[in-house]
Amino acid sequence: MFFLFNSNKMFFLFILFFSTMISISANSWFGCWIGLEINLLSFIPLISNSNNLLSSEASLKYFLTQSIASMNFLFSILINMILMKNFEMNNFMSIMINSSLMMKMGSAPFHFWFPNISEGLSWFNNFILMTWQKITPLILLSYYLNFQFLYFIIILNVMIGAIGGMNQTSLRKLMAFSSINNLGWMIFTLMISENLWMFYFIMYSFLISIMFFLFYMLNMFYINQLFINNMNFMIKLNLLINFLSLGGLPPFLGFLPKWIVINFLMMNKFFILTFIMVMSSLITIYFYTRIIYSSFMFNYIKMKWFKINFKNNLLKFINLFSMISIMGMIFSTFLII
Repeated sequence: MFFLFNSNKMFFLFILFFSTMISISANSWFGCWIGLEINLLSFIPLISNSNNLLSSEASLKYFLTQSIASMNFLFSILINMILMKNFEMNNFMSIMINSSLMMKMGSAPFHFWFPNISEGLSWFNNFILMTWQKITPLILLSYYLNFQFLYFIIILNVMIGAIGGMNQTSLRKLMAFSSINNLGWMIFTLMISENLWMFYFIMYSFLISIMFFLFYMLNMFYINQLFINNMNFMIKLNLLINFLSLGGLPPFLGFLPKWIVINFLMMNKFFILTFIMVMSSLITIYFYTRIIYSSFMFNYIKMKWFKINFKNNLLKFINLFSMISIMGMIFSTFLII
């Protein structure tokens, strides 16, 4: 769909899936580390492209950052084995292991590599980076949670993801900061329940898969392309629903998991954390609305020299995604009521 599925790509995608299964089913930290290393070595050939300098640069940056995170993780688990009986060091070692896993998934404050690398990747590779590559570190994180440290990390994620996305003109960087923001919510769902995390992760993956597919089909990488190109009304409606749903605006589908998290926060009297997370969602909805406003209000219909002609089959396929989004919105409305 997103690129030509030749045998090499399929092989590396299979290894990517296999390495994740190794990590999450391992019965020792060393087995988890081996799975992470296989995952790294299988993802590098997927994102590297000798014909594209940005992809080559992104693959090199990804390799360096992930190698540093792997070294920190290996060092942490070795020290943890040596000092296993020393309970005073337990808190410090949990912070070390959590930090290395945060760096693996591109979480704040170890997020500086994430937007730069996403800028050099295709939409399909970005989808893998923002969804599948987060599964293993998040599951490993659930084995060794340091709650006080993670509360601080969640606040950083939601604030940096919201504020960092405001000044972006690149859609890929904007989606990267959106991913950082949603990662804060995902970490908190992981602290509540693994089932809730799975539900949130599936909803997030579904929403961004539709958006990334649209951006790929329309060949869009920057915000100004959304209002320069003459798009079908259903495509615009699809973008509107998915952007607002990703921001967590009711009654859209993306509001449902965030509503469950907010409900848990209020029941457990995390009032300050609730305020910060809700305000960060408000900021993300603001810059999503700004993009959609540009797309709806500034469509240059008279510019016939820059008009996109779609094939009928492509329009039908995109309209199908639009209908799925609308049905999801109606379904979530009934659940909330």
